[in-house]
Amino acid sequence: MNALDTLPQGDVRLLEHPTARRLLVSKELARVAYVAADGTPRVYPTLFHWNGEEVVMATFAGAVKIKALRARPEVAITIDTSATPPEVLLIRGRAEVTDVDGIVPEYALAHHRYAGPEQGARNVAEADRPGVRMARIAVRPAWAGVLDFQTRLPGQMPSGA
Repeated sequence: MNALDTLPQGDVRLLEHPTARRLLVSKELARVAYVAADGTPRVYPTLFHWNGEEVVMATFAGAVKIKALRARPEVAITIDTSATPPEVLLIRGRAEVTDVDGIVPEYALAHHRYAGPEQGARNVAEADRPGVRMARIAVRPAWAGVLDFQTRLPGQMPSGA
């Protein structure tokens, strides 16, 4: 058993757990939950880049979620596999939204990871038009949970609900 397997859910040191490390560099989508302006919950799937301290996502200026994330920055993120048994990384934190003229650097890094260097470069080049504006959405984990359904199961450990 890994020493990290004994950490309670919520301990940010779980980001160093082998399951978390695999998922943070994987091609799985992050699913971000937030509260919309009308007070109802929303979830959106997105490419992401882990820089070692933050989960960074990007969206184009004008996206409705930007205003909602600024008003209520608390978010929950899951990155998980569909394999059996699944591997799941759960993160909670506050979204920091920064306006960017041009392409968010982590947007390019994510496209290169997900699509490969050549297709990633094409994807970014297609989006990189004169006058393009984006928003950089960065979440520094304040809470982390790992489920691997082998050594870490739901309900087995204190969750810090």
